[in-house]
Amino acid sequence: MSIHLHWYLPTNGDSREIVGSGDDSHLGPSAGGIRPPTIAYLGEIARTAELLGFEAVLTPTGTWCEDAWITTAALSQVTTRLKFLVAFRPGFISPTLAAHQAATFQRVSGGRLLLNIVTGGDPVEQARFGDHLDHDERYRRTGEFLSVLRGVSSAPRGTTFDFAGDHYRIDGARIDFGDWDPPQIFFGGASEAAEEVAAEHVDTYLAWGETPAQISQRLDRLRIRAAAHGRTLQFGIRLHVISRDTSADAWAHAERLLSSISDDRIRAAQEVFARSESVGQRRMTALHDGRTSDLEISPNLWAGYGLVRGGAGTALVGSHTEVADRIAEYHALGIDHFILSGQPHIEEAFWFAEGAGAVLRARGLV
Repeated sequence: MSIHLHWYLPTNGDSREIVGSGDDSHLGPSAGGIRPPTIAYLGEIARTAELLGFEAVLTPTGTWCEDAWITTAALSQVTTRLKFLVAFRPGFISPTLAAHQAATFQRVSGGRLLLNIVTGGDPVEQARFGDHLDHDERYRRTGEFLSVLRGVSSAPRGTTFDFAGDHYRIDGARIDFGDWDPPQIFFGGASEAAEEVAAEHVDTYLAWGETPAQISQRLDRLRIRAAAHGRTLQFGIRLHVISRDTSADAWAHAERLLSSISDDRIRAAQEVFARSESVGQRRMTALHDGRTSDLEISPNLWAGYGLVRGGAGTALVGSHTEVADRIAEYHALGIDHFILSGQPHIEEAFWFAEGAGAVLRARGLV
């Protein structure tokens, strides 16, 4: 399969730094200031991604960013081809209502919706929404959610869907997608409970940017789990990128980003990450373990982002050819979807697309 290149939509704001978006502005100012996530600005990012040939843009989810459904529905009207990978929490919405929203989005956008199911790993964030289930029970609920979402979306014409589980009871439901297919489902999670949900229910399993050796082990494990359910999975990875004309230029930029972060900011961020129940977040933290040196954990894979950013905490750093080589290496392991980002998201989209992206296209991989 060819490589699918996706970009990121910073619905919490943008800046020229690793930090400096809406969720961390309380930790201090950042050079260049914050670019608020207005529809006008996000529209510029979306149109840039479309112009440069990215297939879709991912939105985050949480109280620290704009609502993904509403924002992307608006942006679908200022783009023509770009797809929207809408992240949302399955425990906070009825699966039948989510299917209804998805069907409407498909009609409004012309079939350009993808779904990213985010079970959630921060108990403080979950509690803000009134969710107090423990980690594994949240994933069991996600499994039921996906069973219902699939069921109501694919019920044959003239029939309805019923479901009785521990978390949902659905009677006589069916959502008509008309001329459009139900959206593909993306999902990530590093725990055993998460991997079992992925193996049984989703189309594309997403990993954060660990080393190729770690990714290879996880993909092998997911393939075995999926096969036990008579299924196969596609795989994707979430990475930041710093792609430059020379390797020296790329690493100099990475060092500049790191030098602008204070020790207090790193300490405050690490305290937040430490309370997370997310296995994936713990694995990201283990890649750097709080140190601010020796952060190249694998050739061209830099863990500096994870010092202050939750979730995806690594970046591919190097010349355009080096970054393309690393993407090709992950692709050879079985990764087909690459969800990339860089700050600011307009400028870095050009750096990547005209650099490493062009190398990948010249090789026939995209």
